[in-house]
Amino acid sequence: MDLSALPETNHAFDGQPTSHRLFARENLVPFVLVTALFFFWGIPNNLNDVLIRQFMKSFEITRFKAGLVQSAFYMGYFLLSMPAALVMRRFGYKTGLVTGLFLFACGTWLFWPAAIVGQYGFFLMALFVIASGLAFLETGANSFVSQLGDPVSSERRLNFAQAFNPFGAISGALIGTVFIFSGIELKPAQVAVMKTSGTWQPYLHHETLRVITPYLVLGSVVFLWALLIIRTRFPKVAGETTSHAATEHGRFRDLFRHPHFVLAVIAQFFYVGAQVGTWSYFIQYVQDYTHQPEKVAGYFLSGTLVAFGVGRFSATWFMKFVRPNVLMGSYSVINVLLVAIGVEFPGWIGLWAIFLTSFFMSLMFPTIFALGLKGLGPNTKIGGSLIVMAIVGGAVFTPLMGLVSQTTHSMAMAMLVPLVCYAFIAYYGFAGCRIGLARQTE
Repeated sequence: MDLSALPETNHAFDGQPTSHRLFARENLVPFVLVTALFFFWGIPNNLNDVLIRQFMKSFEITRFKAGLVQSAFYMGYFLLSMPAALVMRRFGYKTGLVTGLFLFACGTWLFWPAAIVGQYGFFLMALFVIASGLAFLETGANSFVSQLGDPVSSERRLNFAQAFNPFGAISGALIGTVFIFSGIELKPAQVAVMKTSGTWQPYLHHETLRVITPYLVLGSVVFLWALLIIRTRFPKVAGETTSHAATEHGRFRDLFRHPHFVLAVIAQFFYVGAQVGTWSYFIQYVQDYTHQPEKVAGYFLSGTLVAFGVGRFSATWFMKFVRPNVLMGSYSVINVLLVAIGVEFPGWIGLWAIFLTSFFMSLMFPTIFALGLKGLGPNTKIGGSLIVMAIVGGAVFTPLMGLVSQTTHSMAMAMLVPLVCYAFIAYYGFAGCRIGLARQTE
C-alpha cells in the first residue's frame, strides 16, 4: 500500500474541503521510521499502568505513593522537552530522535540493577530516564510528522501516525499482564503465614524481579531502531535550514502572541492528566467494583486500549467529513457524560462507561498538538516542545486521583478529576482553538 498516495480530504476553519496527498512519495521511509516511534513510546507509557499495581504489591505501598510512578515519568517529559527542542533546533530532527532513542534504551536497561537492589526510588529514576528519551521522541516526531506535508492536512496526518501509538499501548498492557503479573493474589491469612515462616520478603523480591525481562528486551529493540535511523537520510522540513539565526528558528516570547497555542498547552495538560489518570487506576477500578483478579483486570485494560486504537483510526477517517476541532469537542462532551456514569454507577455499568472513554479520547492528543502548532512558522519546534511539556499533567493528576481515592475511599469519586479535564478540552475544541488564529490566516 502506497501511504503517500492516500487521498486527503480535510476542512480548513472556513469549512472548505481540500484534497491532496498525506506526504511526498520520497519521504516514505523516514515517515515509516518516525511513525514506528509512536508505537515504541506507547509501550512504556502503558507498562506504567501495570507497574503501579505491581509495585503496590511488591513494595507494599499506597495508591498515592504508587502514583509517583507517573510523577517521575512525566517529570522527565516536563524537564527534557525544552532541551530536546533546543537540540533539534540546533542539529535537526534526526539528531534529536536518535538521542531520544538512546536515552529510552538506557532507562529500560536500568530496570535490571533497580530490580536487583530492590529500591523503589531506583525504579523511579529509571522511569525518569526513559521519559527523558520519550520527551525527545514526542517533541521531534509530532512536530516532524506535522510538518512533513501540507499544513492543511497536519491534523489528519498526525492522527494517522498517532494511530500506531495504541498498538504500542496495547502491547505494553499485554506484556505487563502476561509477563509481570504473576497472578498470585494472597489473602491476609496466607501473608501472615509467609511472614511467620520468613518467606514473605523473598516472595516480594521475586515479584519485583519479574519486571526485568520485558524492559531489557524493549531497550534492545529501541537501540537497534536508533541505528536504523542513523543510517537513513531525512528530508528538510519547515524551519530546518543550515543557518541558525534567531529569526529562522523563532523566539520563545513570540509564542505568547498566539492565544490558540497557549490554550493548546493548557488543553494538552488536562488531556494527558485525564488519559494517564484513567488508565493508571483502571485496573484498580475494575478490581474495586467487579472484584475480578488482577490478570482479568489487566485484560480489561488491554481491551480499553484496543478501543483507543479503533478510535484513533476511525477519527482519521471521520476528519474527511468533520472539522477536527468540532469532532474533538463532540468527543469531549461524550466523555464527560461517560465519566459521570462511571462516578454515579460504579460496577459493571460504570466499568463499561470508563472503558468507552478511551475510544473518544483517542483523537485528542494529536488534534490538540496539530491545532496548537498552526500558524507558528519558525516557532514550531519550540512550540512543539511546550506542548510536549504539558504532558506533565500526567504527573499532577495521577497522584491527585490517588489522593482523592484515599480520602473518599472511592475510586469512582477519583474519576471526577478526568471529568473536569474533558470539560476544558470541549471548550478548546469548540472555541479556544480558533482564538487569534483566524486573524493570522486572513
